[in-house]
Amino acid sequence: MVAEIINGNLITRKLLLEALNLTETAAPRIAAAGAGGKTTTLKRLAAEYADTGKKPVVTTTTHMFKEDSPFFLENPSLEELLAVLDKEGCVFAGEKAENGKIKRLSADVLEAVLKLPNPILIEADGAKMLPAKFPADHEPVFLPQTTHVLYVCGMDAPGRKIKEVCFRPELMAAFLKKSPEDILMPRDIAALIQSEQGGRKGVELGMHYAVILNKADTQERRDTALRIWEAMEMKGNMKVVVTGWGA
Repeated sequence: MVAEIINGNLITRKLLLEALNLTETAAPRIAAAGAGGKTTTLKRLAAEYADTGKKPVVTTTTHMFKEDSPFFLENPSLEELLAVLDKEGCVFAGEKAENGKIKRLSADVLEAVLKLPNPILIEADGAKMLPAKFPADHEPVFLPQTTHVLYVCGMDAPGRKIKEVCFRPELMAAFLKKSPEDILMPRDIAALIQSEQGGRKGVELGMHYAVILNKADTQERRDTALRIWEAMEMKGNMKVVVTGWGA
């Protein structure tokens, strides 16, 4: 399920690219930050791009899990990366890291990749598999070439204790003027995604910013997404997309 929130209504879209107004953008540099489905979101975008023949490159400025797939490359040369991209129509690439992960490409390969006329999708944040987070001083890690920032939050976070669902719960609680024992509410997510300390941290002038409220696999979670939108003061100037890949 993919939908935009427009005037308080969920408007279904066929493609995530359509919901994000990316169908006519030839070679964006898209960074995903936040929590609760960054990799899933980038994989969905990569699949949609591949279906159109645009051959995306997916990488990271932090870490992401490596899968046992011909699409995933560790420590690739540019020639190896381009060969897989040409054959498979998509490639996930990074330097080998610990615990089955990949990390930022080597400087020369990354520089060359960023010059390609292809969509480049970048996981720019980490959240330890939790559905919400508040960034530390060094997070997220956006490249200067970033054109679009997608801030992701899982709809399984609201209604539960901050300490249970948030990465860096003490920072989240301090931002919200709450205790880590307190419940994370829809209005809290609204505050997070609008803040230059939270979701908009590091988003510079000229970068397009959009919010992805993910894991909205039930009507209850879709209703929660709408409550978040209703609590936003900037809703007239901020794209909010609701996704749920399980329903």
